Amino acid sequence: MESKQLLMIVGDFGEDYEIMVPFQALQAVGHEVDAVCPEKEGEETIKTAIHDFRGDQTYLEERGHDFELTATMADVDPTEYDGLVVPGGRAPEYLRGYDVVIEAVQHFFEADKPVASICHGPQILAAAGVLDGYEMTAYPAVRPEVEAAGCSWVDGVVRDDNLVTGQAWPDHPEWIATFLELLEEQ
Repeated sequence: MESKQLLMIVGDFGEDYEIMVPFQALQAVGHEVDAVCPEKEGEETIKTAIHDFRGDQTYLEERGHDFELTATMADVDPTEYDGLVVPGGRAPEYLRGYDVVIEAVQHFFEADKPVASICHGPQILAAAGVLDGYEMTAYPAVRPEVEAAGCSWVDGVVRDDNLVTGQAWPDHPEWIATFLELLEEQ
């Protein structure tokens, strides 16, 4: 597979596994991944959170790792990237308030580039107004929000055109494999 330039938008208390695992897996197969966060510089860190599913009505959250950013969001040009990864956790609830994040997401959809989003990540996609007509999934608590944005809900990992979505980190094997297939096709 040809190496791709990928952008990953992250923030404090993003889900640890949904940041670390795809970041490392995509690099392991030869892709270059720039992890960025608004208002933070490359080489600064974000704090992650680990979400565990123990049979409660929602997930349990514990402190994760410090994750080092690889680039500065203000310095990146989305047109230079082949694909986008939008992890979940609590970060999407506030990241969707940044114009630079919304504009970056809109670029990837307007250019029909591959996008992978999981868990609460689709909150950003909904805020960007790019979900109308898609079949997708997200963390179940986000379902009303993404449906209100115009998509059709499907359980499990879903690929629709340029978008690959999953519900949470247990979906990683299928979610990442499906995103890699999409990248290879582009």
